[in-house]
Amino acid sequence: MARRDVFANITGPQGKTSERKANPSYAAKGASRSMISSLNELAEKAALADQNLSGELVVELDTADLDGSFVTDRMSEDDAAYAELVEAIRDRGQDSPILVRPHPSDNGRYQIVFGHRRAKAAKDLGRKVRAVVKEISDADHVIAQGQENSARQNLSFIERSMFAQRLLDLGYDKPTIQSALAIDAPMLTRMLSVSGRVPESVAVKIGPAKSIGRDRWIDFAQKVEKPSTKALVGKLVDEDKFSALESDARFEFLVAEIKRADQSPKRTTDKGEWRAGDASVRAEFKGSGKAYSIALKSDEAATFGRFIADNLERLHQEFLSSTKTEEG
Repeated sequence: MARRDVFANITGPQGKTSERKANPSYAAKGASRSMISSLNELAEKAALADQNLSGELVVELDTADLDGSFVTDRMSEDDAAYAELVEAIRDRGQDSPILVRPHPSDNGRYQIVFGHRRAKAAKDLGRKVRAVVKEISDADHVIAQGQENSARQNLSFIERSMFAQRLLDLGYDKPTIQSALAIDAPMLTRMLSVSGRVPESVAVKIGPAKSIGRDRWIDFAQKVEKPSTKALVGKLVDEDKFSALESDARFEFLVAEIKRADQSPKRTTDKGEWRAGDASVRAEFKGSGKAYSIALKSDEAATFGRFIADNLERLHQEFLSSTKTEEG
């Protein structure tokens, strides 16, 4: 569904959020300071435009002139939620404008900062999209995009973690990433501990996994760090039965397969019985792994057992000789 004020998620109070709350000092430092000030202006302009007080502040753009952001945040589209958005825009129009900037390398085109789904919905409906156009730097772009994304309730932990990793790979420092995601340093560390160990190709194939939270992803990342487990997961994600599952089920499937692989295989037990030709002595033997036991059953068990014990050295030498003969 379209939101009442797209800029309130960035410029307004943090409000009721969970782990996505940021220390207010993040928003006032470094590259984010100018962006917050700029977005305050945009919020005012958007409010005026929504009241139809000025047609110049929010413009209508042809969706054919738009390009997506240079860094992605979503892994896959939620078809049901997108269908609701399309119907809402069809019925009521586009409530909130998207934010774009003049394309940094292609004159006459625009790059979406945030509002990709609204732009796609407008395109699918054959309409122009309402947008605020703002000259902003790459750093301000990712901060604006990330903070708007952090206000979404349907972006999962792994999607946000991979977005943080992409920003880090692009060379952005951690304070900027914290501002972009509206998180503190410990949370960013947890996110990067997952995105840094789970291969992006694996994460993308699992998908957003909406119901899988932080702690389970951290546990999964610790397991995937093991080379043999990483190889196993890499093989499993390419199987047809994995692709046929929903995103949450894919995660659960991999966890179950990892657990099964980690379980020690049951050792085969060598059991048997020996009887003397005259039936005077019976021996029961059992071997498992590095242990082997023989139990003698007869009235002469103690005497026969002592005889075996006294001749263990000779028996062992005979064993070694027979082994060498077989190898030769």
